Amino acid sequence: MRLRVRLAPKASRNALRGVENGRLKVTVTAVPEDGKANQALIRLLAKTWRLPKSDISVIAGARDRNKDILIAGAAQDIHDVLSRWLAQQQKETL
Repeated sequence: MRLRVRLAPKASRNALRGVENGRLKVTVTAVPEDGKANQALIRLLAKTWRLPKSDISVIAGARDRNKDILIAGAAQDIHDVLSRWLAQQQKETL
């Protein structure tokens, strides 16, 4: 599954901030040097969605804030994980 992300490095905390303009907004505390912010992004997504880090990779935008992420695995399983996460986010904002 391909996922579009807008990453903000050097933030005050690591967090998934929601979806805006078709992109998942993410902040990480890591600096954008030597791929550190990208690695922090992968760790955060893996931890949040309980997926193996090896299943998540940056396939476009490695040096840009706008990134395309590939999540390997069965599409239905990934869809279920992301749907549950989005539903939980919506409950928390109400």
